Amino acid sequence: MEEGEGGVGVGENGQLLLDYVHDIVRIGGFGDVFFKKDCNDLSRRISLLSHLFEEIRDFYKGGGVLKTSSSSSNSCSCLEEILVQLKASKRLLLVALNYNSSGKLDESGKKLMFEFQCLTSRLEKSLRNIPYDYFDISDEVREQVELVRAQLKRATERYQRLNPKRLSRTLSQPMDREIDLHELGNICNVRQHLQPVVDGMTRHSGTVALDGSNAMDTDKLADNNLEDTKKSDSVAIPDDFRCPISLELMRDPVIVSTGQTYERSCIQRWIDCGNKTCPKTQQLLLNYSLTPNYVLRSLISQWCETHKIEQPTGSTNGRLRKSDGSYHEVSGDIAIITALVRKLSSRSVEERRNAATEIRSLSKRSTDNRILLAEAGAIPILVNLLTSEDIMTQENVVTSILNLSIYENNKGLIMLAGAVPSIVQVLRMGTMEARENAAATLFSLSLLDENKITIGASGAITALVELLKSGSLRGKKDAATALFNLCIYQGNKGRAVRAGILVPLMKMLTDSSNSMVDEALTILSVLASHQEGKVAIAKASTIPVLIDLLRTGLPRNKENAAAILLALCKKDAENLACIGRLGAVIPLTELAKSGTERAKRKATSLLEHLRKLQQL
Repeated sequence: MEEGEGGVGVGENGQLLLDYVHDIVRIGGFGDVFFKKDCNDLSRRISLLSHLFEEIRDFYKGGGVLKTSSSSSNSCSCLEEILVQLKASKRLLLVALNYNSSGKLDESGKKLMFEFQCLTSRLEKSLRNIPYDYFDISDEVREQVELVRAQLKRATERYQRLNPKRLSRTLSQPMDREIDLHELGNICNVRQHLQPVVDGMTRHSGTVALDGSNAMDTDKLADNNLEDTKKSDSVAIPDDFRCPISLELMRDPVIVSTGQTYERSCIQRWIDCGNKTCPKTQQLLLNYSLTPNYVLRSLISQWCETHKIEQPTGSTNGRLRKSDGSYHEVSGDIAIITALVRKLSSRSVEERRNAATEIRSLSKRSTDNRILLAEAGAIPILVNLLTSEDIMTQENVVTSILNLSIYENNKGLIMLAGAVPSIVQVLRMGTMEARENAAATLFSLSLLDENKITIGASGAITALVELLKSGSLRGKKDAATALFNLCIYQGNKGRAVRAGILVPLMKMLTDSSNSMVDEALTILSVLASHQEGKVAIAKASTIPVLIDLLRTGLPRNKENAAAILLALCKKDAENLACIGRLGAVIPLTELAKSGTERAKRKATSLLEHLRKLQQL
């Protein structure tokens, strides 16, 4: 795309905005740059806007420009402002990608860091006035944009606390002159083909309990230390220690079939983009195995220690560097793991099956094995085998991916490998064991909030609802857990309702075995906060069942039943009158006296609403 494209085209064709998003996503390769966190944050958030621009593009294609001239003018003005910020984002990412640091910020680095801060605020402001109704933007996309805005706003507030006077003064003035792209020099051609790096930030996910509480804080992301990589001013990095793609010091060198060595993350993204040749020699890759270059890794480690240069965060020479700077020794038979990963690409069905069986066992045993398997390049190969026609291979592969996803850093690698569509296919068509573990894998991946959006848009919710209807008891529980977690994101609640989730939930509530009443109630408590869910719950004749649970259920059931009834009755006189007619006052009064603390609050609030209704 030419940098000179102006705002006029935005009003005529929403595709221009989408093109800039795609340009930004394609820049990628932030794994080893000094401003990794800032680049990843900005690129990831902008990528989430693609659905918005797709709907705007479709709106113009459908003749939406025929609306009133004043509203059309306002909408174009809004989009032009967004375009300005997207163009600025693209330029800033390209400059940051090529910023060379000695490990501490020089003046140009400080300027770049401050431009990230200013751009974050301006991008958030440009998204405030999007005329959703004018463009007929769907509810799911609106919620996604508001999520991005909330992230940008929180980031701006963090920046404001760091440097309040300078930031507020700068934001009140026009941006500095546009950066001339000629100042960037020549960017390696390989970079143009690389996919973006998954956001390097992680959070402690733990286990989400099905207690009806929204335990996930949507954007509680851990702040990474800006100076996570230090290099010496005076020492030149030997060429053999640099990755031919990124030109940076290699952390995890691997050998491809042509004998060339690359940084693992760089060559893996090259391969994942569909490239079949060696970037350096242009020879055809005979296979996609990545063999760790332990000799070179050891030499790099010794060189860094000699020159007192700190290597990037990650597993280095058998050690895992933790966030506090300490090291954990990673133990495991690396040779065996590497050989097993290589066998996954064998032409022999039996050999692939046996390798998948062994990897399943190894990935179950320890975190160290999960780290080493990922470093050996197992994840993208396993993802490719998810669609294997061999049933046993498929079962072992999906279970291996589930086990690997337990280690937080592997979640991003699994998503980067494009695993979700294949996992959903297994969820639909696999054996019951494979479907159960596919559902559990989606739950594990959805512990990262940004993954909830991707998984929800993949068709996974419909497949999970089907498993909830017809699966084994374990399959139903796995599906319920995944659906609960996915529905924490507001946009997925409507999807679940439209997928028919109320049918199995009602069956679970009225099942004489009472084996899944807890799960049904916790999912209903989440859906009841969504207008479409609220209407569907009332239409499914759920209110009488909930009132009965107030009388006969376990303390936990009573608590959740009261919470759901309260959500259904807020600003809805018809539902409130219904629970009054069905005799809810007596069990609510009892619950307000002797229930759990949460149950007492919900019951008391409901009784107050009922009293006000009677006074009308």
